[in-house]
Amino acid sequence: MQSMDLLLNHGVGRLRLQGLKDKTRKNKSKEHKMLSLHRTSIFGGVYAEMEGVISVFRSKTLQLHTTRSWDFVGLTLDNNKVTPLQLAFGDDIVVGMFDTGIWPESESFWEEPRMKPIPSTWRGECVKGDRFDPKTNCNRKLIGARYYLKGFEEENGPLSMSGNPEYQSPRDFLGHGTHTASTAVGSIVKNASFFGLGLGTARGGAPRARLAVYKICWANEEFNSVCSEIDILAAFDDALHDGVHIISASFGPRPPMLPLFETSAGIGSFHAMQLGITVAFSAGNEGPDPSLVTNVAPWSISVAASSVDRMFRTQILVDNSLSIMGESFLPTEIKGKLTDPSMYFEHGVCNSDNYMNESKSAVGKVVVCFSTDGPTLIDQAVAAVKTANASGLIFVEPMTRQTADVEIVPTVYVNFEQGTQIKNYLFESPSLPRVRIIPTKTIIGKSPAPTVADFSSRGPSSLTPDILKPDVTAPGVSILAAWPHDTSPTLSPSDERRVRWNFQSGTSMSCPHVSGVAALIKSAHPRWSPSAIRSALITTAYTRDTTSDSILAGGSMKVADPFDIGAGHINPLKALDPGLVYEMKTSDYILFLCNIGYTQENIHKMVLPCPGVDTSCPKVPKSNTNINYPSITVSNLKSTMTIKRTVRNVGHKKNTIYFASIVKPDGVEVFIWPRALIFSWFNEENSYYVTLKPLKKSQGRYDFGEIVWLDGFHKVRSPLVVCVNTTDDSSDSIARTSSSI
Repeated sequence: MQSMDLLLNHGVGRLRLQGLKDKTRKNKSKEHKMLSLHRTSIFGGVYAEMEGVISVFRSKTLQLHTTRSWDFVGLTLDNNKVTPLQLAFGDDIVVGMFDTGIWPESESFWEEPRMKPIPSTWRGECVKGDRFDPKTNCNRKLIGARYYLKGFEEENGPLSMSGNPEYQSPRDFLGHGTHTASTAVGSIVKNASFFGLGLGTARGGAPRARLAVYKICWANEEFNSVCSEIDILAAFDDALHDGVHIISASFGPRPPMLPLFETSAGIGSFHAMQLGITVAFSAGNEGPDPSLVTNVAPWSISVAASSVDRMFRTQILVDNSLSIMGESFLPTEIKGKLTDPSMYFEHGVCNSDNYMNESKSAVGKVVVCFSTDGPTLIDQAVAAVKTANASGLIFVEPMTRQTADVEIVPTVYVNFEQGTQIKNYLFESPSLPRVRIIPTKTIIGKSPAPTVADFSSRGPSSLTPDILKPDVTAPGVSILAAWPHDTSPTLSPSDERRVRWNFQSGTSMSCPHVSGVAALIKSAHPRWSPSAIRSALITTAYTRDTTSDSILAGGSMKVADPFDIGAGHINPLKALDPGLVYEMKTSDYILFLCNIGYTQENIHKMVLPCPGVDTSCPKVPKSNTNINYPSITVSNLKSTMTIKRTVRNVGHKKNTIYFASIVKPDGVEVFIWPRALIFSWFNEENSYYVTLKPLKKSQGRYDFGEIVWLDGFHKVRSPLVVCVNTTDDSSDSIARTSSSI
């Protein structure tokens, strides 16, 4: 029988459920207690009527989304000392990581010097298991570690029978959890590198914060990560009870999106919000096509991925006459003969299925593979040249999609212009030319950054189009962080290398950057709500790169827009002092759910029962444009409309005046009233109104602007996203006429 997910209420913050599959950008797996019931009908049968049962829905599987980065965002080291910001904040904050577990021996999880005792509010525990002893593996840094196996085993069979090297404990095999945890809150570790590449001091965004690990994702026999929704909601259950302040969750579903009341992430993060816990999710790795962003609930933070100003330049020398500069993670020199894939693969397509002769070896050869032949994915090309026993791979793909990765076969990434030069040289040579690939060099500050990663999922949200998602972007390309010492950097069984640090790319990597910054903000402002923290991150984000030009969107040659980067790239220093914040309460989110058509029964499934919480809806649903979100999105502007927003002054100056500045979307007139907001000790909140008037005939086209409030020191910026729909649509008119009969 199929299992159903059962959500129970066991007091404040207690919930349980079932189900989830998780993979990284490249389809690799780099990245409790439970009550289980069998369904008796499509609606869960009699169990839906049981006392204490909030909702019943079918279990699903989700996917994982996977250090110069902290210097890049402004949290720098100076004379081997942490900046006062990172040194001053974090000790009292607990960050919960929902991921593949932890490698506790990593230096990233050692106690920071003079670390205070574990906060008295902490109610969690470290659970004993396979190769995990709480007495030796947990400390004042790693203060909590749990694992959840019920959902995985219901869907995949007993872990002990799966034939994989997983640990039945909080210990991490896949590496994804260790990587994300060290990115968010890792302790300061000097001389971190991947075989000398990226050498420097590694640390998390909040190196003095505490870490609680909730292992909800497991390796299956193919080393893909599987994350059950049963296990995810069990983890939310415990984390909310344990006393975490921030939850970092680098996983999510693939589109199409299910209703929020049928997802573990939607329900669990709603309960977390009610208890004052900020939840950050990865936006997904389905870019660059639009409308594939995931984790779009307005009560959480959705994080896109972008690059930092660090390159890993790798020189290719062909016959010492042609020099090409590519990207790679290559610690040693490669020598061989340059060859075309048609010598080994049918039609020149670099795919193992096309390998022509198993006895024909490519030992000593470096194969040039084009992504357009086939077409061919990088994983396919790597597997193919490994099958042929080649010494190396030059992989040619569009410059907008290039993201170097650690491969089992030495691989250099080049763009089409470079690849064409190499291919033409090869064709014109009377014999196979000699090729040398020089070891990679780490280059900092020579490339414009950030640039949105091509894989980063884009908006608009297919589920909640009047809420801008993703919210912000953060570093998520070639991030160096901690790695399990017994796991190869590629997860391939034939890869005998072992490392303590590894490079990973994905929104899985950008999410813990935001989680680490959120921990600093929460420590500096302990009374701030999740909406205030999210608002601070959104309204202080920037949209210019290191050359003061517009941020570019990977996967294209165009300037990034809010569907690529949300409000922009995070700015931790400014987010600590945003000036104004947009607050939202549980009642606001309930109204949002009403407006998107959820019934009171649907909403009741999501809301943690608390005194004074009203789940009833107005008789007439309204647009969500008036929900007090920091960004403003109007997905269907047909005529003039007015929107309201309310801001609270959280700056040090209580007596201050903010003046409005407007960038109008193309074809939209924008009026703001009042044009000045006056704050005082007796008036810390103010409302303003934005009137939007369409000036053009258009249908389904989004245009972008912004509203900025300035007081001479703070710049509080809100993206303005408008879709004008003023052209006649006969089918729509017919539909409206029919519905009125």
